[in-house]
Amino acid sequence: MQTRPKLLKSKFFWVALLYFAEGFPFGVFYEVFPVYFRQQGVELKSIGLISLLGLAWTLKFLWAPAIDHYRRHRLWMATVDLAMGGVMLAFAFVAGLGPWVWAAIGLFTILSATNDIAIDGYTIELLDRNELGLANGIRIGFYRVGLLASGLALVLSDWIAWPGAFAVSALILAASAVGCLMAPREPVVARVDTDSLRTELARIAARPRAVAAVAGLLLLTLWLMDAAMQWSRGTSDFWWAATSVAVVLLILSFAYSLARPVRAANDAGSRGPMFGALLELLGRPGILPVLGFILIFKLGDASMGFMVKPFWVDAGFSATEIGLVSVNIGIVLSVAGGLVGGWYADRVGIFRALWVLGLFQALSNLGYALAAWFLTAAGTLAAEDRIIVYAASAAESFTGGLGTAAFLAFLMAIVDKRRSAAEYALLSSVFALSRSVAGWASGFGAQELGYAPYFLLTFLLSFPAYLLLPWVARMLQRPPESAATA
Repeated sequence: MQTRPKLLKSKFFWVALLYFAEGFPFGVFYEVFPVYFRQQGVELKSIGLISLLGLAWTLKFLWAPAIDHYRRHRLWMATVDLAMGGVMLAFAFVAGLGPWVWAAIGLFTILSATNDIAIDGYTIELLDRNELGLANGIRIGFYRVGLLASGLALVLSDWIAWPGAFAVSALILAASAVGCLMAPREPVVARVDTDSLRTELARIAARPRAVAAVAGLLLLTLWLMDAAMQWSRGTSDFWWAATSVAVVLLILSFAYSLARPVRAANDAGSRGPMFGALLELLGRPGILPVLGFILIFKLGDASMGFMVKPFWVDAGFSATEIGLVSVNIGIVLSVAGGLVGGWYADRVGIFRALWVLGLFQALSNLGYALAAWFLTAAGTLAAEDRIIVYAASAAESFTGGLGTAAFLAFLMAIVDKRRSAAEYALLSSVFALSRSVAGWASGFGAQELGYAPYFLLTFLLSFPAYLLLPWVARMLQRPPESAATA
């Protein structure tokens, strides 16, 4: 009888540690920096502009192929953790928001996004498919723990001042670096033989579909950047039409100039160092319906999520109630849902978990629709109204965790382990696009329809994804790329 493996031999222990290390710097950026700079007297306008540097997390798919090319994920993680710790120490001795500080914040976000790429790639290669469900449940939970731990800096700033708080943050990042180096060695994965960048671009130029794919990727990049920077605000749709044409023409003209000396233009194009992961993904049978599924599987959940807090406010709940019930208790329930959903996915399989847990995720939207209808009908906020809204919040948080665990397991299951970092970064960016669109549209929907009809609409938005399940099943049946033995 085999003895139970020790904690340090458990893959799930390392998943927990790594995703804590992923969540902590994200929390520092979004929770700690705004408070710190405001206390330093920095104007609100400048603090708001800092958020633009968070684009690094959105655009990380642009340099994810480099992580796959050079591999050594643990070394990437440890290096960027130590570098982020160095940035924290620098903040201990700097005040204000001068040019140097802007550069340091930008470096911090790029390092953190790089850490995310390496951790995701390492985790995908570490886990077997039947472990992805529970691992993603643990991932959800400890990422949240990392976010919450970043608040330690805020607490310590009142006790030992900001230099001490940043020094403690640096120690946490240094400890994370040590933990990354202690993690199990990466499995030996067969590497993809890559062409030179020049050869890649030349071969892309000879394939109209490849040109279209690259143009689409660049347009997605522009769209995500515009969503944050609002370049096109106040302009007509002509801005995007002109941009699209310009990007396509630029790619065609540049690639054509490189294509002439290269004769082997009929190559599949998936060996390229920059766009190889994209072209490999798009070359798979049935990938377009699968990408559609990724875009809309959580559409109902995302469409409602942005309007939940305004609904609480308009219903008459206090900020304390919103923080305690909708945020704090909601986090605990979403983590619990993630663990349960992950366990269920490993037990019955990812495909079945997707559609079963997706149903629970959709049904929770009806809870908010009913709550909004009852509150509208009553016109007051009685004790029973609070109970209804509390119940709707609990159901939405728990089932959201259920669906997220299965969905993230699905994303990890369909990537090629030889390009795990780049492909997962691309797929997660597609998912991020749907969340951005849902958030933008939700305000219009709730304002025009009212909360109750809009929440009912979000329930219905959960089901178009089910039409794409046959392609999802076939993609999951695709033989995964196995790690090569040393």
